[in-house]
Amino acid sequence: MSERTEYAPGEFCWVDLATTDVEGAKSFYNDLLGVEAEDAPGVLEETGGYGFLMQEGRMVAGIGPVQSDEGHSAWASYISVEDADATAEKFKDADGSVFFGPADLPNDSGRVAMLRDPEGAFIGIIQQNRHPGAQLVNEPGAWTWNNLLTRDLEGARRFYGDVFGWSATHNEEAPPGVLMWQVEGQRWPEGMGGLMQITDDLPAEMPSHWQVYFIVDSMDDALERARTRGAQVGFGPIDVPVGRLASIVDPQGAVVSLIESHYPEPR
Repeated sequence: MSERTEYAPGEFCWVDLATTDVEGAKSFYNDLLGVEAEDAPGVLEETGGYGFLMQEGRMVAGIGPVQSDEGHSAWASYISVEDADATAEKFKDADGSVFFGPADLPNDSGRVAMLRDPEGAFIGIIQQNRHPGAQLVNEPGAWTWNNLLTRDLEGARRFYGDVFGWSATHNEEAPPGVLMWQVEGQRWPEGMGGLMQITDDLPAEMPSHWQVYFIVDSMDDALERARTRGAQVGFGPIDVPVGRLASIVDPQGAVVSLIESHYPEPR
C-alpha cells in the first residue's frame, strides 16, 4: 500500500475535480474507482461545497463545484510549494499567468493558486499547512500520475525548470516520446510525471493541458462501467511498457485518464 504523509517542494501532491454536478460526479467515480465521498471539515459555506474522495479511509483526491456559471468540469493537478505567493510571482516572471489566488484554504489547510503556463495549460500550487496531500497513491482507485501534453516541448522544459527546478529526461520504462519530470527530493527516482509533445495525429484543436491518471484493476471493466454510466472514451486503450492507458470524458465533461498498471516493482 502506497501511503504518503508528506511531499517535498516541487512534487505533485494533490488532484481535484471541479464539476458542474457534484452529486452526479461522486456517484460516477464511486462506481468507476470504488471511492467514497466525504465532506471537508467545517461549515459548507466556508468550504464551498468541497469534499474528498476517499479510498480505504484515506484521501485520494478532492471534489467540488465549479466556481462560476461559465466554468466547466475539469480535473486539476497541484504541486507542493514552500511559498505560494512567491511561486505565483515567479510564474508570472517566466511568462505564465495567475488565474486564481493565491488564497487561503479553510481550516488553516494552506494557501492555493491556480496558474497557467505560457502554452495555456492550467496547474495548481499548494503551500501545505494542515492539508496533507493525497494520503494513498499508486494503488487501484487512487491517483498515480500527471502528464503534460504541450505544443512546445522545449519551452515547457525551460519554463517548469525555471519555476520548479524540474528536469525532463527519457526513462527506459516510459513509453516512446514521453519524457519524465524529475525534481530533487522527490520520493520516486524514476520520475513523478511526464511530458509529451502534442503531435499531428492528435486533434488540431487540442490545447496544452495536464492529464490526471488513476489506477484501475482492469481497463476493460473500467471502460465498460464508464460507458454504462454515460462517459465517452476519448483515447485508447493502448498498451505501453508500464500498463494499459485510456482517457475518458466523464458524464459532466471532465477528461480523466486511467491506467491498468504493470509497474516494474511496488511503488
